[in-house]
Amino acid sequence: MRWRSAVALLAMLCSPAAARAEPLRAVYAVQAAGMQVVRVEVLFDLSGPSHYRIESRMNFTGVASWFTSGRMFSRVDGVWVGDAARPSRYVSEGSWRGEPRQVALDYAGGQPVLRQIVPAHDPDREPVPPSLQTHTIDSLSALAQLSRTLEETGGCEERAAIFDGRRRGNVVVRTQGRDYLPPLGAAWTGEAVRCGFTARQIAGFRRDDGEDTREPQEGTAWMARPRPGAPILPVRVEMPGRWLGRLTAYLVELGPA
Repeated sequence: MRWRSAVALLAMLCSPAAARAEPLRAVYAVQAAGMQVVRVEVLFDLSGPSHYRIESRMNFTGVASWFTSGRMFSRVDGVWVGDAARPSRYVSEGSWRGEPRQVALDYAGGQPVLRQIVPAHDPDREPVPPSLQTHTIDSLSALAQLSRTLEETGGCEERAAIFDGRRRGNVVVRTQGRDYLPPLGAAWTGEAVRCGFTARQIAGFRRDDGEDTREPQEGTAWMARPRPGAPILPVRVEMPGRWLGRLTAYLVELGPA
């Protein structure tokens, strides 16, 4: 990866200003084949020394909304145990193709307890065995963990076992270097750490899922402090998409929550 000033960037990433960051609202435009297909709005509250909160709202836009419908709201509240993110409660609700979807997870002694799931019974999906649910966190907590790791070390090395109430997967993140992201429309521009990640679903498959669903999925997340005093956040993400092909998410708005 090309980068211009590792010393200056490392100082920026490790600056104690991030610990005083106020909650921020970030908007991401997700594109496929050069067209916007999804809008994601995320509230990041990573400023507290002991607690964190992330909320995410997603809905289809543009041509994607012509072919499918869906929206999703997700929220996690959690605590820091040392430098480790430990969720206390995770909720997700919305709709997919007109059908309501809800999940509520509490964490007792660090273990997920499923409090609510809609639909309650899905005959087309394999259940996740209890043995694979233990020692897991949600995907938003994994993002909070990655931000904290970058704050502390300047690198991306992380791994997480993810359970969202229906699916179980593993994510491994690694540092690949640093890049300068040049101006591109409204997208954020500047220097960022490039984090490569591998995500693999291991349980909770739909019975009509193809073999490609079981294969590792590779992606890249560029992480940076988008403005002074902010926490380290994703500023660009490239990832595989099952329905729309390769997806790229651009940070296009940032402001107070």
